Amino acid sequence: MPEKNQSQPNNPLHGVKLIDMLTYLVEEYGWEQLSEFINIRCFKYDPSIKSCLKFLRRTPWARSKVEDLYLNHSLKE
Repeated sequence: MPEKNQSQPNNPLHGVKLIDMLTYLVEEYGWEQLSEFINIRCFKYDPSIKSCLKFLRRTPWARSKVEDLYLNHSLKE
């Protein structure tokens, strides 16, 4: 898991890029399991980091779900 910048200790996502979160989750779960956790079309049909990043950057509710999953998983480690 990428290291976090400590300049904003109350924001656990400060310094963590969306691409790092997505790459980490794909490596941990794979696209199929990730699409079961978060029901997003770009995770199910011909997924790629590039296409999912484009969607997540334009869709706040979907990005929020990815951030929540990332936080929940990274807190367990």
